[in-house]
Amino acid sequence: MSDARTLLVANRGEIAVRIFSTCGRLGLRTIAVVGPGDEGALHARVADATVPVVSYLDAEALVAAARESGAELVHPGYGFLAESAVFAEAVLDAGLTWVGPPPEALRRGGDKLESKRIAAVAGVPTLEAGEPDELGFPLLVKAAAGGGGRGMRVVERPEELEEALEAASREAEAAFGDGTVYCERYLPDPRHVEVQLLGDRRGTVLALGERDCSVQRRHQKVVEESPPPGLGAGVRERLASHAVAFGRAIGYESAGTAEFLVEGDEAYFLELNGRIQVEHPVTEAVTGLDLVELQLRVADGESLAGLQVASEGHAVEARLYAEDPRTFLPRPGPVRRLRLPAGIRVDAGVEEGDEVGGSYDPMIGKLIAHGTDRSEALDRLSEALDETVVEGVTTNLPFLRWLVAHPAFRAGEVSTGFLGRFPPLSPPPLPPPGGPWGEGWRLNLAAAPPLPALQVEAAAQTSGAAGGDGRVIAPMPGKVIDVRVETGEQVESHQPLVVLEAMKMEQVVTAPYDGGIRTVDVTVGDQVTTGAVLVTLETA
Repeated sequence: MSDARTLLVANRGEIAVRIFSTCGRLGLRTIAVVGPGDEGALHARVADATVPVVSYLDAEALVAAARESGAELVHPGYGFLAESAVFAEAVLDAGLTWVGPPPEALRRGGDKLESKRIAAVAGVPTLEAGEPDELGFPLLVKAAAGGGGRGMRVVERPEELEEALEAASREAEAAFGDGTVYCERYLPDPRHVEVQLLGDRRGTVLALGERDCSVQRRHQKVVEESPPPGLGAGVRERLASHAVAFGRAIGYESAGTAEFLVEGDEAYFLELNGRIQVEHPVTEAVTGLDLVELQLRVADGESLAGLQVASEGHAVEARLYAEDPRTFLPRPGPVRRLRLPAGIRVDAGVEEGDEVGGSYDPMIGKLIAHGTDRSEALDRLSEALDETVVEGVTTNLPFLRWLVAHPAFRAGEVSTGFLGRFPPLSPPPLPPPGGPWGEGWRLNLAAAPPLPALQVEAAAQTSGAAGGDGRVIAPMPGKVIDVRVETGEQVESHQPLVVLEAMKMEQVVTAPYDGGIRTVDVTVGDQVTTGAVLVTLETA
């Protein structure tokens, strides 16, 4: 590759920094775009040059930035416009090289409804999508575009549907510029497994291995690993075969990920993420490949024929976020002290002294550990998490330490319902008793009713309610995007009062009890801090 060329990353944070790292090794000059609030951010500091833009979602501004800076290549990263066929076309129409899938593949694979139809023709099984009365409840409302858990809502009852559709659509519009949503059959406790794909312009599509991403909060991954623990060879082979079949069906090029839900021996295609994934480092760790370099080579027209792919050992990634370790609500603020481990790979988006703002994803960085087997990889990750220090901002570090040490997680008993079975930071289950008490025995008493599993999203929803003084406070900093009540109105317990938005995620604040609205203390458009009074109820 010529060292005279220049690449612009149409993104921010850790993914921009990570792409710049490969560019530096290959001799490419780098350009960072800087959106509002990102002046002086790490990705801007490490780039060779910067260009301000009005928004990371403004395709015209991003293409203009590439032209202004003299960039020949544009890498979209993940999120924002990474899967936008319109943006890809605009880049190509400007005579620039697009480091990603062709627009038509993005268009066909990026629309989840269209991708289901293509999958069916290719013989790849999917979950049913359709009208709510056809699917029944519970069901899942999903954004047709984008990914990363945004624009998703589980709907348990028909009366919740309208609110879920509206909220998911707003969230998807804010995150991806497309508010289209649809309904899909909901599996309550499957595994979430994905296949890393890589394709070239000559029709070659390769599967580079599988990743397990089952442990999630708010439909977003927090820990990923490769290979998936305890997944049978037959299931893994079918997943790879299905992923490659779908990739070939849409003429896929560059790096991408086919996502599946696995229930027993059955696997259902979910969607194709037509971009590099947050969790791509675990695949790089076990294969020794640099996926960003391979994306650049494919964009230059190189063939993947002869690429040797072999997996060695086990890798685990943990995402370090500025968020509450129990409710997972974002907690933006200044990073006054930051010590990251030196013995493993760390992809960071901030440094000590930086600010985690409220407008973007709250990720601080990713910790990736590799070992000869899963046990060794987890041990190394555990040691790295113990070495990590973050001060000045609340993080999920206690949660990550708890999770990596949890006996069920250590045993590979992972699923999307993991945090429902084991609430965040809860004591681990006691080991079974030994001796005669470990055998079967009977006590002639009625069995105690099981405790309900913690619903992480529900816990976060109600966390903004205050006590008996009537004040309902903001559980996180954010922007007021909707006020659902008026002064003098009578409300019921758990009725939505105010909707906040922070980091492209919505948070509904609900009434703590039945009562009348004494005052509404905010209006749409207000920026509020954690603890700000939103609504005041008549005293309980």
